[in-house]
Amino acid sequence: MSGRVLCISTIPFRFHSISKLPSYPSSNSRLWFCGNPNVIGMEEQGFLQASEAVVADTDLLKKKLEAMRLSGPQKLQVIADFDATLTRYWIDGRRGQSSHGLLKQGNPDYDDKREELYKYYHPLEYSPTISIEEKTKLMEEWWGKSHSLLIEGGLTFDAIKQSVASATIAFREGVVELFELLEERDVPVLIFSAGLADIIEEVLRQKLHRSFKNIRIVSNRMVFDDNGCLVSFKGKTIHSLNKNEHALDMAAPLHDQLGDVNGATNDSASVRKRTNVLLLGDHIGDLGMSDGLNYDTRISVGFLNDNIENSLDSYRNAFDIVYLNDASMLGVVKLVHQLFPVGGI
Repeated sequence: MSGRVLCISTIPFRFHSISKLPSYPSSNSRLWFCGNPNVIGMEEQGFLQASEAVVADTDLLKKKLEAMRLSGPQKLQVIADFDATLTRYWIDGRRGQSSHGLLKQGNPDYDDKREELYKYYHPLEYSPTISIEEKTKLMEEWWGKSHSLLIEGGLTFDAIKQSVASATIAFREGVVELFELLEERDVPVLIFSAGLADIIEEVLRQKLHRSFKNIRIVSNRMVFDDNGCLVSFKGKTIHSLNKNEHALDMAAPLHDQLGDVNGATNDSASVRKRTNVLLLGDHIGDLGMSDGLNYDTRISVGFLNDNIENSLDSYRNAFDIVYLNDASMLGVVKLVHQLFPVGGI
């Protein structure tokens, strides 16, 4: 990337004070600036590979961090995309599957038809020359056709379970730690996805083997008949460019699906009263997930997994923090730890 310097320090990382980010290398931190003051280098230890974090406006970020810290966890909610945000983009050198892409409905002809739709529409979704308005229409077409094929092809719930079991999908390192940390602090997590809620719940079930009482899923939800066959979809279609807070009523407490007897900690009304938002996404369209929410402070974290040279400028200008190269979630974990330490506010 011409004209840009990314700096990686080998000094052990300690978040002594995010609200007072140093502007030089320090023995207390690996979060620092060099060359370009808008670029911060981060490196994780142990089994994690080095990753870079890019911040366009460090002063604004510091103000937002301080505002969130002073408000406390009782004012925070986390809104997160699922595919390529909570899940890894690359797995063992292969592109990780999405919650839509992993599905094999037991009918090869219909699987092939959905694959053809992917090949046609996916490049259009990320095209830099197509307007958002036109992309939105194209995404509505894509999702509508895909959902129709799932119904016509006779998808069953058993096929979903088998598809997840054989899928190339995994959570980013640190996702479980983040969920646990937020649950301990009674911070609700809304997982917004343009995928399929039933598949996301099955991925959580099979990959994490536990539930979290503070998590809700906002995604396209299927309706099955008594024989376990898909017959329809509930509510408005959620695609990659219309995920927003207006879809909150579609959220289903995860404990209903996974048998958590403790119940959800927050209903829609109480979530809306939480006026600080930590938003996690991998697509600029994910910023719309907080539309309709009257928030005071929002920190947006973007994961730029691929095509970095061509997309970095737009991501840097859209998100408060951008993690590059399929980074882990541990940077976000440390961020939440610093904002709300044990015994803190």
